[in-house]
Amino acid sequence: MTENLLTGLVTRTQSGFAWVDTPSGVFTCRLRGKLKQHHSLSDILAVGDTVDISVGGMDEGMVEFVHPRNRVLSRQAPDARGLREQVLVANPDQVILVFACADPPPHVRMADRFLIGLEKHGIPARIVLNKKDIGDLPAIEAMFKHYKGLGFPVHYVSAKMNEGMEELRSILVGKLSVLAGPSGVGKTSLLNALQPGLGMQVREVSKSSSKGRHTTQVRELFPLDGGGWLADLPGIRSLGLWDIQPEELDGYFREIRDLVPYCQFNDCTHRTEPGCAVRKAAEEGKINPVRYDSYLRLRFGDE
Repeated sequence: MTENLLTGLVTRTQSGFAWVDTPSGVFTCRLRGKLKQHHSLSDILAVGDTVDISVGGMDEGMVEFVHPRNRVLSRQAPDARGLREQVLVANPDQVILVFACADPPPHVRMADRFLIGLEKHGIPARIVLNKKDIGDLPAIEAMFKHYKGLGFPVHYVSAKMNEGMEELRSILVGKLSVLAGPSGVGKTSLLNALQPGLGMQVREVSKSSSKGRHTTQVRELFPLDGGGWLADLPGIRSLGLWDIQPEELDGYFREIRDLVPYCQFNDCTHRTEPGCAVRKAAEEGKINPVRYDSYLRLRFGDE
């Protein structure tokens, strides 16, 4: 039977069905019962998963095997058994965090919350600031310049003026990318500028998933003309923070973690302890004060 299996990518999930894109076409599949029997605190199947399917009808199939994931983008979700991991996208190559230069103004602490969760799960991240045509660009660049030094690329674009779109398009080619960010930042316009009609496609799926409390969640990957796939996560305020303990946080701030071994105490919270290398660096301006404040707020629940 193995030789009859097709390998493909899960591009859509809804109501227990998975749409799987294979070299032989797209098949609507159910999950084989034996896979459901494995007790799991995480979703068995999600968009972005690579699966092996057996083909039944003309465009129908059965998921026989789910390949191991190299990374996941997830959040905490309520379940009959308690809290569980809800996999939003499996195997993302990168997450594009979208903010606006103005209307609404960018939220740096929200960016930090996103970045910490992505760092935890080893997912590369980029920051895109839309609406550069209406914002105070020098002020915004000053606000975000330290992210480049930490290894997070920052892109300033204008979907309305079609500025920066070519560069943005190029970083999506051949990758499974996820767009995330607060509402009002112009993601629909950004998507349409990247690829005509893409914003409307994404919006329709988003609307169908939010018409009522009991509407089944639809998740979908959208193919890009230049190659690659794109997922949009509407309304997500934080990613992947659900399984991070407060004492772990300093390990996910790139500018803090290398200083931790030099603190006087092994359990240093970097707040008030004497001999704290992190606080010393912050006082000397070697750590961005906003980032240091983000760490303290997240660690001690001061938000």
